[in-house]
Amino acid sequence: MDLIATEAQTLPAGGAADAGRRLQHAVRRNRLFSRSGLAEYAFARLFHGLVYAQIWEDPDVDMEALRIEPGHHVVTIASGGCNALSYLLADPARVEAVDLNPAHIAFNRLKLAALANLPDYDSFHRFYGRADDRANLDAYERYIRPALDETSRDYWERRSASGRRRISMFSRNLYRHGLLGRFIGLGHGVARLYGVDPRRLLEARSLDEQRCFFKTALAPLFEKRLVRWATGQRSSLFGLGIPPQQYDALAGDGHMAAVLRERLEKLACGFPLSENYFAWQAFGRGYGEVDAPLPPYLSRQNFEVLRERVGRASVVNASITELLAAKPAASIDRVVLLDAQDWMTDGQLNALWREITRTARPGARVIFRTAAPENLLPGRVDDTILDRWEYRRDASLALHEKDRSSIYGGFHLHGFRG
Repeated sequence: MDLIATEAQTLPAGGAADAGRRLQHAVRRNRLFSRSGLAEYAFARLFHGLVYAQIWEDPDVDMEALRIEPGHHVVTIASGGCNALSYLLADPARVEAVDLNPAHIAFNRLKLAALANLPDYDSFHRFYGRADDRANLDAYERYIRPALDETSRDYWERRSASGRRRISMFSRNLYRHGLLGRFIGLGHGVARLYGVDPRRLLEARSLDEQRCFFKTALAPLFEKRLVRWATGQRSSLFGLGIPPQQYDALAGDGHMAAVLRERLEKLACGFPLSENYFAWQAFGRGYGEVDAPLPPYLSRQNFEVLRERVGRASVVNASITELLAAKPAASIDRVVLLDAQDWMTDGQLNALWREITRTARPGARVIFRTAAPENLLPGRVDDTILDRWEYRRDASLALHEKDRSSIYGGFHLHGFRG
């Protein structure tokens, strides 16, 4: 089954060099040989590789906000692909994912091919739920490799500096790899320097026990001199996929250590562990045991439905503005921007929202997240564009409180007025 064919043939094809230029264009704001310019360049280079093995936006919150209906056309930024696949549960006609990162494109195409071609749920769960079994390499060779496009196949079979093929990460705990996986591992290492094992949070049997562990073991770490110094550096959060300009929005007028403490507290204590797989990822570096929570696309009860609908999903290496510019007017029902707008200049925001507005069907909805609590669009996007959209403030605040990933300052929902 050819999962890689898309309708986006009018998009620029490009190769690795073209992808690198797009990332640089998305991130760069300052002269290269300046302190800020060098930081932006370094971030873009890091972001060229695999960053997110799992997306860090809550798909249940997305689905509640989007209210996807049968026949809808959804456009989303891909990231780790968990949410794009989960949207298929609502029976849309099409889910088109885009990403500037070529590693994320290869990652998503592998996931689509695995869902379509692995023999059963158990083999799919072993591949992405456990992601730590040599049997996954045999499954790749037998079932997935033949369904991949050449570019994605080359990506996964290329050898890293360690001499291992990239696909081998699925036999060595996928979730310890990628920029974010290594960052979480570094965080665990720093905690252990101070005698704290973050994995112990997962032993809690109630919200009270979760709060107690956070208060007594984790919260004091943010007062340590090393932690405060490190988190005060803009480059310290590159491992979270946070570029320099988003760091500034996240910190606001306070110290980054205090902001991170607040976000980690909600992640650790805001929801029961039995419901929050994001906490399992942060503190256990994986999805846990058999009864631990999973994202919707990995749930046994959803497997057959998603397998049946996987041909409706596609992913291309492009910006979301490029993708929309190639679409007819009034052709898109739902748009998911993740936190990408935190990176954008005013010019880029206006170009994006002109295309969103042009392609929006009656009743269209757009969702996005921001590092800071505030909606970043007013005062930056032209009023003649923004006036055609209704900001659902109360719904946005309520949905933000439900977001189990807990790392963003705000969730935002806009509905198209027409």
